[in-house]
Amino acid sequence: MSKPPDHLVFDWNSVEPPPASLPAAVTFDDETLRDGLQSPSTRHPSLEERVRFLELAAAVGAASADVGLPGAGARAAADAEALCRAIFDAGIPLAPNCAARTTEDDILPILEIAQRTGRPVEVALFLASSPIRCHVEGWSLDELLRRTERCVAFAVQRGAPVTFVAEDATRSHPDDLRRVYGAAVAAGATRVCIADTAGHATPGGTFRLVAFVRQMLAESASRVGIDWHGHDDRGLAVANALAAVWAGADRLHATALGIGERVGNPPMEQLLVNARLLGWARPDFSRLMEYAEHASRITGIPIPPGKPVVGRDAFRTSTGVHASAIIKAARKGDEHLVDLVYSAVPAAWLGRQQEIEVGPMSGASNIRSWLLANGYADEPAAVERILAAAKRADRTLSDEELHALVAGSPAGTA
Repeated sequence: MSKPPDHLVFDWNSVEPPPASLPAAVTFDDETLRDGLQSPSTRHPSLEERVRFLELAAAVGAASADVGLPGAGARAAADAEALCRAIFDAGIPLAPNCAARTTEDDILPILEIAQRTGRPVEVALFLASSPIRCHVEGWSLDELLRRTERCVAFAVQRGAPVTFVAEDATRSHPDDLRRVYGAAVAAGATRVCIADTAGHATPGGTFRLVAFVRQMLAESASRVGIDWHGHDDRGLAVANALAAVWAGADRLHATALGIGERVGNPPMEQLLVNARLLGWARPDFSRLMEYAEHASRITGIPIPPGKPVVGRDAFRTSTGVHASAIIKAARKGDEHLVDLVYSAVPAAWLGRQQEIEVGPMSGASNIRSWLLANGYADEPAAVERILAAAKRADRTLSDEELHALVAGSPAGTA
Protein backbone atom coordinates (compact mmCIF):
# COMPACT_ATOMS: atom_id res chain seq x y z
CA MET A 1 0.00 0.00 0.00
CA SER A 2 1.55 3.28 -1.08
CA LYS A 3 1.84 6.31 1.16
CA PRO A 4 -0.40 9.25 0.11
CA PRO A 5 1.39 12.35 -1.19
CA ASP A 6 2.54 14.66 1.60
CA HIS A 7 0.27 17.44 0.36
CA LEU A 8 -2.77 15.31 1.21
CA VAL A 9 -1.92 14.73 4.89
CA PHE A 10 -0.14 17.33 7.02
CA ASP A 11 1.15 15.45 10.04
CA TRP A 12 1.26 17.69 13.12
CA ASN A 13 2.50 14.67 15.07
CA SER A 14 5.90 14.98 13.43
CA VAL A 15 6.26 18.76 13.09
CA GLU A 16 8.79 19.07 15.90
CA PRO A 17 10.52 16.08 17.53
CA PRO A 18 10.39 15.90 21.34
CA PRO A 19 13.54 17.19 23.05
CA ALA A 20 14.79 13.76 24.14
CA SER A 21 16.11 11.36 21.52
CA LEU A 22 14.21 8.17 20.83
CA PRO A 23 15.74 4.83 21.88
CA ALA A 24 17.42 2.79 19.16
CA ALA A 25 14.70 0.15 19.44
CA VAL A 26 11.33 -0.16 21.18
CA THR A 27 10.16 -3.58 22.37
CA PHE A 28 6.97 -4.81 24.03
CA ASP A 29 6.44 -6.96 27.10
CA ASP A 30 3.05 -8.73 27.19
CA GLU A 31 1.61 -8.64 30.71
CA THR A 32 -1.73 -10.27 29.87
CA LEU A 33 -1.05 -13.52 31.73
CA ARG A 34 0.04 -11.73 34.91
CA ASP A 35 -1.31 -8.19 35.34
CA GLY A 36 -4.11 -8.87 32.85
CA LEU A 37 -5.41 -11.81 34.87
CA GLN A 38 -5.48 -9.64 37.99
CA SER A 39 -8.66 -8.05 36.62
CA PRO A 40 -11.53 -8.97 38.95
CA SER A 41 -13.70 -9.70 35.90
CA THR A 42 -11.53 -12.26 34.10
CA ARG A 43 -11.84 -16.01 34.10
CA HIS A 44 -8.64 -18.01 34.61
CA PRO A 45 -7.67 -19.59 31.27
CA SER A 46 -6.49 -23.16 30.93
CA LEU A 47 -2.82 -23.86 30.38
CA GLU A 48 -3.47 -24.75 26.74
CA GLU A 49 -5.32 -21.48 26.20
CA ARG A 50 -2.43 -19.53 27.71
CA VAL A 51 0.17 -21.29 25.57
CA ARG A 52 -1.86 -20.45 22.48
CA PHE A 53 -2.05 -16.86 23.65
CA LEU A 54 1.74 -16.68 23.98
CA GLU A 55 2.12 -17.96 20.41
CA LEU A 56 -0.16 -15.17 19.19
CA ALA A 57 1.57 -12.55 21.35
CA ALA A 58 4.87 -13.41 19.67
CA ALA A 59 3.21 -13.41 16.25
CA VAL A 60 1.91 -9.84 16.64
CA GLY A 61 5.20 -8.38 17.87
CA ALA A 62 5.74 -8.88 21.60
CA ALA A 63 9.36 -9.71 22.42
CA SER A 64 8.82 -10.86 26.00
CA ALA A 65 5.99 -11.93 28.28
CA ASP A 66 5.30 -12.09 31.99
CA VAL A 67 4.10 -15.63 32.73
CA GLY A 68 3.10 -15.15 36.35
CA LEU A 69 4.16 -14.74 39.96
CA PRO A 70 5.55 -18.13 41.04
CA GLY A 71 5.92 -16.98 44.63
CA ALA A 72 2.13 -16.81 44.95
CA GLY A 73 1.91 -20.55 45.58
CA ALA A 74 2.47 -24.06 44.24
CA ARG A 75 -0.12 -23.77 41.46
CA ALA A 76 1.29 -20.43 40.28
CA ALA A 77 4.82 -21.83 40.27
CA ALA A 78 3.80 -24.96 38.35
CA ASP A 79 1.90 -22.92 35.77
CA ALA A 80 4.79 -20.49 35.28
CA GLU A 81 7.19 -23.38 34.75
CA ALA A 82 4.83 -25.06 32.28
CA LEU A 83 4.52 -21.83 30.28
CA CYS A 84 8.30 -21.33 30.25
CA ARG A 85 8.77 -24.93 29.06
CA ALA A 86 6.17 -24.40 26.34
CA ILE A 87 8.00 -21.29 25.14
CA PHE A 88 11.37 -23.05 25.09
CA ASP A 89 10.21 -26.40 23.69
CA ALA A 90 8.10 -24.89 20.90
CA GLY A 91 10.67 -22.24 20.04
CA ILE A 92 8.19 -19.41 20.60
CA PRO A 93 10.22 -16.21 20.07
CA LEU A 94 9.41 -14.73 23.47
CA ALA A 95 11.71 -14.14 26.43
CA PRO A 96 9.78 -15.17 29.57
CA ASN A 97 9.84 -13.21 32.78
CA CYS A 98 8.21 -13.71 36.16
CA ALA A 99 7.16 -11.17 38.75
CA ALA A 100 8.55 -11.35 42.28
CA ARG A 101 8.24 -9.37 45.46
CA THR A 102 11.49 -8.33 47.11
CA THR A 103 11.86 -11.52 49.15
CA GLU A 104 14.11 -14.50 48.61
CA ASP A 105 11.04 -16.75 48.90
CA ASP A 106 9.57 -15.16 45.74
CA ILE A 107 12.84 -15.25 43.82
CA LEU A 108 13.72 -18.88 44.54
CA PRO A 109 10.87 -20.46 42.52
CA ILE A 110 11.96 -18.45 39.46
CA LEU A 111 15.57 -19.53 39.88
CA GLU A 112 14.39 -23.14 40.16
CA ILE A 113 12.39 -22.83 36.92
CA ALA A 114 15.48 -21.53 35.14
CA GLN A 115 17.60 -24.33 36.61
CA ARG A 116 15.16 -27.08 35.63
CA THR A 117 14.60 -25.77 32.12
CA GLY A 118 18.23 -24.85 31.54
CA ARG A 119 17.22 -21.44 30.16
CA PRO A 120 17.32 -17.95 31.69
CA VAL A 121 14.10 -16.51 33.09
CA GLU A 122 14.06 -12.80 33.83
CA VAL A 123 13.09 -11.77 37.36
CA ALA A 124 10.85 -8.69 37.51
CA LEU A 125 11.50 -7.67 41.10
CA PHE A 126 9.04 -5.08 42.40
CA LEU A 127 9.00 -2.84 45.45
CA ALA A 128 6.87 0.24 46.18
CA SER A 129 8.84 3.47 46.47
CA SER A 130 6.22 6.19 47.04
CA PRO A 131 5.79 8.04 50.35
CA ILE A 132 2.12 7.05 50.56
CA ARG A 133 2.91 3.33 50.27
CA CYS A 134 5.81 3.59 52.69
CA HIS A 135 3.56 5.39 55.18
CA VAL A 136 0.84 2.74 54.89
CA GLU A 137 3.30 -0.18 55.05
CA GLY A 138 5.48 1.33 57.78
CA TRP A 139 8.63 1.16 55.64
CA SER A 140 11.64 3.47 55.85
CA LEU A 141 13.77 4.44 52.87
CA ASP A 142 16.74 2.69 54.46
CA GLU A 143 14.72 -0.51 54.63
CA LEU A 144 13.77 -0.18 50.94
CA LEU A 145 17.42 0.24 50.01
CA ARG A 146 18.51 -2.79 52.05
CA ARG A 147 15.80 -5.00 50.54
CA THR A 148 16.59 -3.77 47.02
CA GLU A 149 20.31 -4.41 47.33
CA ARG A 150 19.87 -7.81 49.01
CA CYS A 151 17.23 -9.22 46.66
CA VAL A 152 18.69 -7.95 43.39
CA ALA A 153 22.10 -9.33 44.36
CA PHE A 154 20.51 -12.64 45.44
CA ALA A 155 19.02 -13.15 41.97
CA VAL A 156 21.96 -11.80 39.98
CA GLN A 157 24.53 -13.90 41.83
CA ARG A 158 22.53 -16.98 40.85
CA GLY A 159 22.55 -16.09 37.18
CA ALA A 160 19.16 -14.43 36.69
CA PRO A 161 18.67 -11.26 34.65
CA VAL A 162 16.84 -8.74 36.83
CA THR A 163 14.50 -5.88 36.05
CA PHE A 164 13.92 -3.77 39.14
CA VAL A 165 10.40 -2.31 39.26
CA ALA A 166 9.81 0.78 41.40
CA GLU A 167 6.10 0.49 42.14
CA ASP A 168 4.16 3.75 42.29
CA ALA A 169 7.18 5.56 40.87
CA THR A 170 4.95 8.27 39.42
CA ARG A 171 4.16 9.43 42.98
CA SER A 172 7.71 9.03 44.34
CA HIS A 173 10.20 11.77 45.22
CA PRO A 174 13.10 12.11 42.75
CA ASP A 175 15.72 11.82 45.50
CA ASP A 176 14.18 8.53 46.66
CA LEU A 177 14.01 7.19 43.12
CA ARG A 178 17.63 8.13 42.53
CA ARG A 179 18.71 6.13 45.56
CA VAL A 180 16.45 3.12 45.00
CA TYR A 181 17.20 2.74 41.30
CA GLY A 182 20.88 3.42 42.01
CA ALA A 183 20.94 0.62 44.57
CA ALA A 184 19.28 -1.80 42.15
CA VAL A 185 21.71 -1.00 39.34
CA ALA A 186 24.73 -1.22 41.66
CA ALA A 187 23.52 -4.67 42.74
CA GLY A 188 23.36 -5.85 39.11
CA ALA A 189 19.91 -5.06 37.69
CA THR A 190 20.11 -4.80 33.90
CA ARG A 191 16.81 -2.96 33.52
CA VAL A 192 14.72 -0.61 35.63
CA CYS A 193 10.96 -0.29 35.31
CA ILE A 194 9.00 2.88 36.02
CA ALA A 195 5.57 1.78 37.21
CA ASP A 196 2.52 4.02 37.19
CA THR A 197 0.86 1.60 39.59
CA ALA A 198 -2.08 3.81 40.55
CA GLY A 199 -2.63 5.27 37.07
CA HIS A 200 -1.67 8.70 38.38
CA ALA A 201 0.53 10.00 35.55
CA THR A 202 -0.24 12.43 32.75
CA PRO A 203 1.75 12.40 29.49
CA GLY A 204 3.70 15.47 30.62
CA GLY A 205 4.49 13.92 33.98
CA THR A 206 5.46 10.67 32.31
CA PHE A 207 7.86 12.44 29.97
CA ARG A 208 9.53 14.35 32.81
CA LEU A 209 9.87 11.27 35.01
CA VAL A 210 11.30 9.00 32.30
CA ALA A 211 13.67 11.74 31.17
CA PHE A 212 14.81 12.13 34.79
CA VAL A 213 15.55 8.40 35.11
CA ARG A 214 17.28 8.37 31.74
CA GLN A 215 19.52 11.27 32.75
CA MET A 216 20.24 9.68 36.12
CA LEU A 217 21.38 6.46 34.46
CA ALA A 218 23.47 8.39 31.93
CA GLU A 219 25.24 10.27 34.73
CA SER A 220 26.24 6.97 36.32
CA ALA A 221 27.40 5.58 32.94
CA SER A 222 25.03 2.65 33.42
CA ARG A 223 23.94 0.77 30.30
CA VAL A 224 20.55 -0.13 31.71
CA GLY A 225 17.26 -0.47 29.85
CA ILE A 226 14.16 1.47 30.87
CA ASP A 227 10.70 -0.11 31.04
CA TRP A 228 7.38 1.71 31.36
CA HIS A 229 4.47 -0.04 33.08
CA GLY A 230 1.26 1.98 33.10
CA HIS A 231 -2.34 1.76 34.26
CA ASP A 232 -5.40 3.43 32.79
CA ASP A 233 -7.20 4.94 35.79
CA ARG A 234 -7.28 8.39 34.14
CA GLY A 235 -7.76 7.04 30.63
CA LEU A 236 -4.21 8.08 29.69
CA ALA A 237 -2.40 4.73 29.53
CA VAL A 238 -1.70 4.76 25.78
CA ALA A 239 -0.70 8.43 25.73
CA ASN A 240 1.58 7.91 28.71
CA ALA A 241 3.27 4.91 27.09
CA LEU A 242 4.00 6.95 23.96
CA ALA A 243 5.35 9.81 26.09
CA ALA A 244 7.59 7.32 27.90
CA VAL A 245 9.21 6.30 24.62
CA TRP A 246 9.70 9.90 23.55
CA ALA A 247 11.56 10.45 26.84
CA GLY A 248 13.77 7.38 26.41
CA ALA A 249 11.97 4.22 27.58
CA ASP A 250 12.80 1.27 25.33
CA ARG A 251 10.36 -1.40 26.54
CA LEU A 252 6.63 -0.94 27.07
CA HIS A 253 4.39 -3.21 29.12
CA ALA A 254 0.86 -3.82 27.83
CA THR A 255 -2.00 -6.32 27.88
CA ALA A 256 -4.38 -7.61 25.24
CA LEU A 257 -7.47 -5.35 25.15
CA GLY A 258 -5.98 -3.39 28.06
CA ILE A 259 -7.36 -5.82 30.65
CA GLY A 260 -5.76 -5.72 34.07
CA GLU A 261 -5.93 -4.57 37.67
CA ARG A 262 -8.85 -2.16 38.24
CA VAL A 263 -9.43 -0.46 34.85
CA GLY A 264 -6.43 -2.12 33.23
CA ASN A 265 -3.23 -1.37 31.34
CA PRO A 266 -2.33 0.04 27.91
CA PRO A 267 -3.90 -2.20 25.24
CA MET A 268 -1.15 -4.05 23.38
CA GLU A 269 -2.96 -3.81 20.04
CA GLN A 270 -3.14 -0.01 20.32
CA LEU A 271 0.51 0.38 21.29
CA LEU A 272 1.64 -1.83 18.40
CA VAL A 273 -0.42 0.13 15.87
CA ASN A 274 0.87 3.45 17.21
CA ALA A 275 4.44 2.18 17.17
CA ARG A 276 4.08 1.28 13.50
CA LEU A 277 2.41 4.57 12.64
CA LEU A 278 5.23 6.43 14.40
CA GLY A 279 7.94 4.36 12.71
CA TRP A 280 9.23 2.77 15.93
CA ALA A 281 8.58 -0.83 14.92
CA ARG A 282 7.23 -2.91 12.05
CA PRO A 283 4.97 -5.49 13.72
CA ASP A 284 2.99 -7.94 11.60
CA PHE A 285 -0.73 -7.29 12.07
CA SER A 286 -2.02 -10.21 10.02
CA ARG A 287 -2.94 -12.03 13.26
CA LEU A 288 -3.75 -9.05 15.48
CA MET A 289 -7.50 -9.68 15.29
CA GLU A 290 -6.92 -13.33 16.18
CA TYR A 291 -4.76 -12.22 19.14
CA ALA A 292 -7.47 -9.90 20.45
CA GLU A 293 -10.32 -12.33 19.86
CA HIS A 294 -8.44 -15.20 21.55
CA ALA A 295 -7.70 -12.98 24.55
CA SER A 296 -11.37 -12.05 24.77
CA ARG A 297 -12.46 -15.68 24.52
CA ILE A 298 -10.09 -17.08 27.15
CA THR A 299 -10.61 -14.28 29.70
CA GLY A 300 -14.34 -13.80 29.21
CA ILE A 301 -13.87 -10.08 28.57
CA PRO A 302 -15.93 -8.96 25.53
CA ILE A 303 -14.47 -6.59 22.95
CA PRO A 304 -16.55 -3.37 23.01
CA PRO A 305 -17.81 -2.38 19.53
CA GLY A 306 -16.01 0.96 19.71
CA LYS A 307 -12.67 -0.45 20.87
CA PRO A 308 -9.90 1.19 18.81
CA VAL A 309 -8.22 -1.06 16.22
CA VAL A 310 -10.04 -4.33 17.05
CA GLY A 311 -13.63 -3.28 17.84
CA ARG A 312 -16.52 -4.18 15.52
CA ASP A 313 -17.05 -0.50 14.73
CA ALA A 314 -13.40 0.48 14.33
CA PHE A 315 -13.74 0.72 10.53
CA ARG A 316 -17.52 0.91 10.22
CA THR A 317 -19.70 3.96 9.55
CA SER A 318 -23.39 4.65 8.95
CA THR A 319 -23.03 8.43 8.77
CA GLY A 320 -23.88 9.96 5.40
CA VAL A 321 -21.06 12.52 5.13
CA HIS A 322 -18.42 9.94 6.09
CA ALA A 323 -19.77 7.38 3.64
CA SER A 324 -19.85 9.97 0.87
CA ALA A 325 -16.17 10.81 1.37
CA ILE A 326 -15.17 7.13 1.43
CA ILE A 327 -17.10 6.48 -1.80
CA LYS A 328 -15.48 9.47 -3.51
CA ALA A 329 -12.06 8.21 -2.41
CA ALA A 330 -12.85 4.79 -3.88
CA ARG A 331 -13.77 6.36 -7.22
CA LYS A 332 -10.24 7.76 -7.44
CA GLY A 333 -8.95 4.20 -7.59
CA ASP A 334 -6.60 4.48 -4.60
CA GLU A 335 -7.27 2.02 -1.76
CA HIS A 336 -4.97 3.98 0.53
CA LEU A 337 -7.25 7.01 0.21
CA VAL A 338 -10.26 4.87 1.09
CA ASP A 339 -8.52 3.72 4.26
CA LEU A 340 -7.36 7.14 5.40
CA VAL A 341 -9.98 9.70 4.38
CA TYR A 342 -11.93 9.02 7.59
CA SER A 343 -9.53 6.83 9.59
CA ALA A 344 -6.07 7.31 11.11
CA VAL A 345 -5.43 3.55 11.13
CA PRO A 346 -5.40 1.63 7.81
CA ALA A 347 -7.96 -1.16 8.06
CA ALA A 348 -5.93 -3.14 5.52
CA TRP A 349 -3.17 -3.62 8.10
CA LEU A 350 -5.55 -5.91 9.99
CA GLY A 351 -7.01 -7.60 6.93
CA ARG A 352 -10.15 -5.49 7.34
CA GLN A 353 -11.81 -2.84 5.21
CA GLN A 354 -13.93 0.26 5.59
CA GLU A 355 -17.57 -0.78 6.02
CA ILE A 356 -20.51 1.44 5.09
CA GLU A 357 -23.78 0.64 6.86
CA VAL A 358 -27.29 2.06 6.56
CA GLY A 359 -29.08 3.65 9.50
CA PRO A 360 -30.90 6.80 10.73
CA MET A 361 -27.82 8.99 10.16
CA SER A 362 -27.26 7.71 6.62
CA GLY A 363 -27.72 9.38 3.27
CA ALA A 364 -28.24 8.12 -0.26
CA SER A 365 -24.48 7.50 -0.58
CA ASN A 366 -24.63 4.80 2.09
CA ILE A 367 -27.42 3.01 0.27
CA ARG A 368 -25.78 3.20 -3.13
CA SER A 369 -22.59 1.79 -1.62
CA TRP A 370 -24.49 -1.10 -0.04
CA LEU A 371 -26.36 -1.83 -3.27
CA LEU A 372 -23.11 -1.91 -5.25
CA ALA A 373 -21.35 -4.11 -2.68
CA ASN A 374 -24.22 -6.58 -2.76
CA GLY A 375 -24.60 -6.81 -6.53
CA TYR A 376 -27.70 -4.65 -6.98
CA ALA A 377 -28.32 -1.94 -9.55
CA ASP A 378 -28.45 1.67 -8.39
CA GLU A 379 -32.21 2.07 -8.86
CA PRO A 380 -33.69 5.38 -7.61
CA ALA A 381 -36.83 3.66 -6.36
CA ALA A 382 -34.87 1.23 -4.23
CA VAL A 383 -32.64 4.01 -2.90
CA GLU A 384 -35.68 6.10 -1.94
CA ARG A 385 -37.45 3.15 -0.30
CA ILE A 386 -34.42 2.13 1.77
CA LEU A 387 -33.61 5.70 2.76
CA ALA A 388 -37.14 6.25 4.03
CA ALA A 389 -36.98 3.04 6.08
CA ALA A 390 -33.57 3.98 7.49
CA LYS A 391 -34.78 7.40 8.62
CA ARG A 392 -37.67 5.77 10.48
CA ALA A 393 -35.44 3.19 12.16
CA ASP A 394 -33.81 3.54 15.58
CA ARG A 395 -30.67 1.56 14.67
CA THR A 396 -28.51 0.37 11.81
CA LEU A 397 -30.46 -1.91 9.45
CA SER A 398 -29.29 -5.50 9.05
CA ASP A 399 -28.37 -7.02 5.71
CA GLU A 400 -31.49 -9.16 5.88
CA GLU A 401 -33.69 -6.10 6.24
CA LEU A 402 -31.90 -4.31 3.40
CA HIS A 403 -32.29 -7.30 1.05
CA ALA A 404 -35.99 -7.35 1.85
CA LEU A 405 -36.32 -3.64 1.20
CA VAL A 406 -34.65 -3.99 -2.21
CA ALA A 407 -37.26 -6.62 -3.05
CA GLY A 408 -40.00 -4.19 -2.08
CA SER A 409 -40.86 -5.70 1.30
CA PRO A 410 -41.58 -3.31 4.21
CA ALA A 411 -39.02 -5.15 6.37
CA GLY A 412 -36.85 -2.87 8.47
CA THR A 413 -39.36 -0.02 8.56
CA ALA A 414 -40.35 -0.50 12.20
